[in-house]
Amino acid sequence: MPNFRKEKELWKKGFKRVTGLDEVGRGPLAGPVVAAAVIVDFRSYNLRRLFIKDSKKLTPKKREEFYKILTKHPAIKWGIGRVSERVIDKINILEATKLAMKRAMKKLKIRPDFLIIDGNFKINLNLPQKAIVKADEKVFSCAAASIIAKVTRDKIMLRYHKKYPRYGFNQHKGYPTKLHRKMLRKYGPCRIHRRSFKTVKACKLKQHLLN
Repeated sequence: MPNFRKEKELWKKGFKRVTGLDEVGRGPLAGPVVAAAVIVDFRSYNLRRLFIKDSKKLTPKKREEFYKILTKHPAIKWGIGRVSERVIDKINILEATKLAMKRAMKKLKIRPDFLIIDGNFKINLNLPQKAIVKADEKVFSCAAASIIAKVTRDKIMLRYHKKYPRYGFNQHKGYPTKLHRKMLRKYGPCRIHRRSFKTVKACKLKQHLLN
């Protein structure tokens, strides 16, 4: 269960704006990668009663419930960063993930003084930081970031579903499910597909791409 152990260690060392970072959307064949940055007020203790989990371990309904609580809570500052499929194709998914995290931090409107990154990489910024594999399962601020990023991206993909209904984005959110691969082979990629990804590359481009 995610907890405040890591944040508390850093708070005691004088870092008061500890920021948890997580992303959603590295694996999909379509749509953006979305990152969230979350700062929890070090003086807040009532959040300890909020038993959140990594977004992947929550039902859509539970994610929505936590999203509403987290994004409206006075002790939480948060920001969202988004990088489009076109940029992903230009700079690769790892660099796009880092860029999304940087954009999320800019949306915070206050400068973090320490970063906890879910993953095995660091960001090229002049800030102290620590990368933790599966931090969204251990660190409260990273788990909160995973929920905010996931709900935000799902909403984006639902909007894309209205524009490109034949692909079933409302069901798989762009991930390479059996249905998605089938529709991709049948219709070819649409504008939001990641052309640099192997599965998309393998699909024969239609003469008239969907606009």
